[in-house]
Amino acid sequence: MDEKYKIERRAYTFDIRSEEAEDGVRILKGRPIVYNSRTNLGLFDEVIEAGALDKTDLRDVRFLVNHDTSKIPLARSRRNNSNSTMKFTVDAEGMNLDWVKLDTKNNSEARSLASAVDRGDITGMSFMFALDPDADVVWEGLETDHPTRHVMNIRSVFEVSAVTFPAYESAEISARSNEEALESARRALDRAKEAEKAESVETDLLELEKAKTLIIGGK
Repeated sequence: MDEKYKIERRAYTFDIRSEEAEDGVRILKGRPIVYNSRTNLGLFDEVIEAGALDKTDLRDVRFLVNHDTSKIPLARSRRNNSNSTMKFTVDAEGMNLDWVKLDTKNNSEARSLASAVDRGDITGMSFMFALDPDADVVWEGLETDHPTRHVMNIRSVFEVSAVTFPAYESAEISARSNEEALESARRALDRAKEAEKAESVETDLLELEKAKTLIIGGK
């Protein structure tokens, strides 16, 4: 992937549940991506706008626990077809997992996850995605101490996860539980402010040139 596309992670507290299926398989359902939900990333708020998944590359999405890419995926969607072990729907609210087939008969980690969901020990979902911060976002309130970043388009979704810490309840928790997300947020905010400053300087120079033209013309 082109280096300009930054990989980020986001998490939500949102209905995740498991259901009985055929012998040795348990079905997991939930919503890993939520539109129009304001998330405090410590340095700024972020909102994933409705339609952000309309052009997203969703051809190969894996299902993990806590984004642990060193582990074997518990399920996988290949082009979201019926032969996959995970299937999702993009709807008016974001992404909904229609089903994740957990092989609880042969996979101990799948059994552990199903048990944790049933007990309410795991209550949220998250996703890892890529976007171009120069083209896919719109900033609001950069002049304030806590601006908002609106994500208009997500380039790719690589994986979704059941997560232990699904939501950031404060900036302190955000910094402690997800340093990578905070650092990504800091870089994004710095880039946006630098772009705004450069645009302001360019505007001032243009106004100066206009003033010089008027003065010369007046003579």
